[in-house]
Amino acid sequence: MHLIFLHGWSVTDTAAYGRLPQVLVARAAKAGLDLQLSHLHLGRYISFRNEVRMDDLVRALDHALRELLGEDLPPFACITHSTGGVLIRSWIEARYGAAGLARCPLTRLILLAPPNHGSALAILGSGRIGRLRSWWQGVEPGDGVLRWLELGSEESRALNRAWLDYPAADAATALRTFVLTGETIDAKLYDYLNSYTAEPGSDGVVRVASASLDYRWLELRESATAVPMHGAPGNAWLLEPSVPPRTPAPHAFRLVPDAAHSGPAKGILESPTPETAERKPVVAAILEALALGPSPKAYATLTAAWARDTAAQQVGRGRQRRFFQLIIRVTDDRGAAVSEFDLILLAGPRYDPEAFPKGFVIDKQVNRRSPQTITFYLDYDAVCTTRAARFGFRILARPTAGFAWYEPVEFRFGDAPAGHLLAPNLTCYIDATLRRRVDRQAARLDPASAGPRDFRGQRPEGTAVP
Repeated sequence: MHLIFLHGWSVTDTAAYGRLPQVLVARAAKAGLDLQLSHLHLGRYISFRNEVRMDDLVRALDHALRELLGEDLPPFACITHSTGGVLIRSWIEARYGAAGLARCPLTRLILLAPPNHGSALAILGSGRIGRLRSWWQGVEPGDGVLRWLELGSEESRALNRAWLDYPAADAATALRTFVLTGETIDAKLYDYLNSYTAEPGSDGVVRVASASLDYRWLELRESATAVPMHGAPGNAWLLEPSVPPRTPAPHAFRLVPDAAHSGPAKGILESPTPETAERKPVVAAILEALALGPSPKAYATLTAAWARDTAAQQVGRGRQRRFFQLIIRVTDDRGAAVSEFDLILLAGPRYDPEAFPKGFVIDKQVNRRSPQTITFYLDYDAVCTTRAARFGFRILARPTAGFAWYEPVEFRFGDAPAGHLLAPNLTCYIDATLRRRVDRQAARLDPASAGPRDFRGQRPEGTAVP
């Protein structure tokens, strides 16, 4: 078995893999694997130069794979850490896509702490602190890759939308995907200047909800149904699904106990050693994934077992809080981005902005290059299992009056949003399309016989054209 390792963002030395490759080789036979050190290949790619984009790395990686394994790639497996996960997923999409997945030679894809839906830290990485640290290390921040990693980026949205079309694991599709991530904060790595490094529900860099490939995609359009707005005068127009909500094929996902994003003591990639391997659940999970047979039933069985293990960690003894993300993108029916708006979360039987318990919003972040996209990070148990069991949001887009304007809109998940639309450890993408109204006085035709007419003082009539 050829086994490729791919590191994360801003790594400058293959020592970042720690001793995990040697640990896996030493324990492979016991797991029923024929794995020799000569079968392992430690990837290295340049993410610390600003001019390098993710699509550049995809092209370079494709060349490197074919140079190493041959133009007709033989079956191989891949273990990635952090950004390496979205790099290999981007390679799969660029080279094969949903239509060609049966031809993909990658049989086992094991993603350790992958930022599949971005990282809250990315917005800070190219800022002053990130640049200072990069200067100390003698490298650049890597802005080209960070743009992909920023929450709500167009690039990450495009990849995850494409993966909605990927078929479920079956006998004709060899690829099996496994996500392993932690939610432990290593206090030794805590940055007091940046609260994201101690964010609940994350490993200090990547949120559990951002790592999981269990996500939802909703496309909403403004309807002709108006409802009264609670807590504000007037009505709002309901947003309703234009197509049924979508979700990708099931993927194996497991929460790894006592695993942080990085570091020699708790890092999910770096911490396993021959001495600690028995106490590191990530080692056994990786070997279990590598040794899994090609049967779709075996993959489904493992997926279910990992889900039960994750649930037991989060709702059993020593229960941890659970979180989810909303990534909301606002455009209008003319295809234009709506970048100036207020988004208000609603809850309770009256969809009231004041109905949420204190502290339910952990974070919100607007994408810098795509200000029409905003990401909310929310406490699942506070939002979905208390008096706020009804959940929704209101969008107040600008302009609100004049010769062109938008009306308030609302989306209401309805009862029990924890059902098929929202769940713990999940990211929900929402495309909200608003109707742009144009006043009939924005353009008129006058008879020439009436003579000249100065229309600088023309006021909108308040009646929209069809």
